[in-house]
Amino acid sequence: MGEIKVGTASWTDRTLLESGWYPAGADTPEKRLGFYAEKFPLVEVDATYYSPPAEQTAALWAERTPPGFTFNIKAFSLLTGHPTKVSALYKDLRPETEKKNVYPGDLEPAAYEQVWERFLSALQPLVDAGKLGALLFQFPPWFTIRRSNKQYLLEVQRRVRPLRAVYEFRHASWFEGGNRDETLEFLREHKLPYVSVDMPQGYKSPIPPVLAATADLAVVRFHGHSEKWTSNDIHEKFGYLYTDRELKDWAPKLKKLASQAEQMHVLTNNCYSDYAQRNAGQLIELLT
Repeated sequence: MGEIKVGTASWTDRTLLESGWYPAGADTPEKRLGFYAEKFPLVEVDATYYSPPAEQTAALWAERTPPGFTFNIKAFSLLTGHPTKVSALYKDLRPETEKKNVYPGDLEPAAYEQVWERFLSALQPLVDAGKLGALLFQFPPWFTIRRSNKQYLLEVQRRVRPLRAVYEFRHASWFEGGNRDETLEFLREHKLPYVSVDMPQGYKSPIPPVLAATADLAVVRFHGHSEKWTSNDIHEKFGYLYTDRELKDWAPKLKKLASQAEQMHVLTNNCYSDYAQRNAGQLIELLT
C-alpha cells in the first residue's frame, strides 16, 4: 500500500480558531501552524484560490513546519477559469475595466502569462524545502467534458512541470454514462492525477464518489454532506461532521485506493469549527 497522508483544507479558519481546538498558547500564526503540523503531515492551502501567494509567505510556511511536512496549494481562481476579483490580481496586471470580476480572456495575453509565472514562482520556497505536494486545480461547474477542456488539462500539466497538478471536476458530464471510462482513460494515458471527491448528491450536476488512481498520486477530498450545499455561506456549505460509521465505511475503500498508487493524500474540506480536524484525526486512526 502506498504512503497515506491525511490533513485538512484549512488551519486558519475563523470558526476553527473559535472552536478551542488550538491550545491557549497557540496564539500566533507561527504557533498555530506549528501545533497543526504536530498533528497532521499534510495541509491544503485554499487561500491561494482567492489571492495568489507571496513568496515571503511561502517561505514562512516552509520555515514553520518540520521536515517531511507537505503543503498542497489550491490554484488561483483565474487559472481554473473561475470569476476572479480584479482586486485580487497583481496591481500592475489589472485590466482597465468597470467589472468587479474578470476571466482569463479579460486580460492581455502577456498579463495572463505573468499571472501564471508569478503564481508558480512564489511557491519556490516550498519547492526548495521539499514541502510542496501538489497544485489543486478545481474546475468550475461549467467546465464540461469536451476536447478543448481536455487540452487545457494537458496545458496545465505542461505549465506547472516539474511541479504536479491534480484535477478536480465539478460537472457530472465527466462521469455520465460511458464518459466515466473515457475520462479515467484520458487521465491515466497522460498521468494526470484525479481528485476523487465525497460531496452531496441530488443537487445540480453532482460528481459521484468515483475512487480512482490515474497516476502515482491519488487524492481524495471530503466535502461533507451539508443540507445547505447551495448556500453562499461557506460555513453552511461545508458545515458537516462525518459520523464514526461513515468514516469506518470509507476506510477500506481508501486503503484499496492507496494500494493502486505510490502515495495518497486524503483531505477533509468540511471546514467549520473543528469538524475537519476531528474527522482527519479519526481517518488517521482508521488508516494506520
